[in-house]
Amino acid sequence: MLRTIDSLGPLAGRRVLVRCDLNVPLDGGEITDDGRIRASQATIDELAQAGARVVVMSHLGRPDGTPVPEYSLAPVARRLGELLGRPVAFAGDTVGGAAKETVDGLGDGDIALLENLRFNPGETSQSATEREGFASQLAELGDVVVSDGFGVVHRKQASVFELAKRLPSAAGRLIETELTVLERLTTEPRTPYTVVLGGSKVSDKLGVIDHLLPRVSSLLIGGGMMFTFLAALGHKTGSSLLEEDQVDAVRGYLSEAARLDVEVALPTDVDVASSFSADADHLIRAADSIEDTPWGANGMGLDIGPDTAARFAAIIAQSKTVFWNGPMGVFEFPEFAGGTRAIAQALTGVDGLTVVGGGDSAAAVRALGFSDSSFGHISTGGGASLEFLEGKPLPGLEVLGWP
Repeated sequence: MLRTIDSLGPLAGRRVLVRCDLNVPLDGGEITDDGRIRASQATIDELAQAGARVVVMSHLGRPDGTPVPEYSLAPVARRLGELLGRPVAFAGDTVGGAAKETVDGLGDGDIALLENLRFNPGETSQSATEREGFASQLAELGDVVVSDGFGVVHRKQASVFELAKRLPSAAGRLIETELTVLERLTTEPRTPYTVVLGGSKVSDKLGVIDHLLPRVSSLLIGGGMMFTFLAALGHKTGSSLLEEDQVDAVRGYLSEAARLDVEVALPTDVDVASSFSADADHLIRAADSIEDTPWGANGMGLDIGPDTAARFAAIIAQSKTVFWNGPMGVFEFPEFAGGTRAIAQALTGVDGLTVVGGGDSAAAVRALGFSDSSFGHISTGGGASLEFLEGKPLPGLEVLGWP
């Protein structure tokens, strides 16, 4: 059974290490999407209100075990303080003198943030011994651990796995919420149940398709992965993103869907561009005529077409449960954000549970101007959400007593 904060007993005066996922996008030191910080806010605030001495930990980017200035968590500390309405002390290292001095200086209810955990090679080391060594150093800074970084629970990393074994540990409120919602997607979801999958690679989604296919009513396919499905139907895809080695696997899933009487809705039209560029020339073409443009085999699909977007939206509107992971096109380019916007808009009108599955999907809805409150739940864990829905074991949850 999952251990929660309530299992840790009174926390006043105790040093609580809180593993969050504050891996936010930065542009020149400016945070462009603070969704993950806001998602962690409730747990941190609850602990501080209980009188704990809160020591927040996180990673940012992939600095490969060495300090890299552009991956510093200093901007995150500032934003966290703004959201909480109180000072957040920032330690310039993870387990060195600055970290110890910062933690020692905390009073009851105070909050600190350590520097990027991935500045230390022990955090993500393939060696369990090295991870355990780093976890032991982190453990010296705390009395208990609250694990609340759902986006990393699928990783066996020092602050996620080994640390939770060294000190009394429990899940934070964010992880509790994530599990409650994701369980509703796998245990007797209300029907019709629609899963919308996009993003670049079909290989990243095959496990989810395999696990959810017997449970869903409709599967809608967009994004870069749609071209592998279209190729499986025998269509030419120009220079669009294509995983040729997955075509046979996709054919197998299409056959299985037909056997299970599951609707697999594929694009019937595609926005085809002359190049991968925000200002590229582009034309709408039928899904079986992608190369029928002035650019021939050099044309590339960068979004689902308007007819497809309308058809997908109609299916979503009739659903009672919807899970969406992966944008429908290159939403970062305004000309190719139409499909993603249409899906997001359709989700806002569903009379039932809607879940946006983290990662690029969460970034997309915010970038397109949708508020988090427009959806039932926006997951903070793209990869973790997918692996949960695949039925894979998640080490960062198992160490907390789950399931």
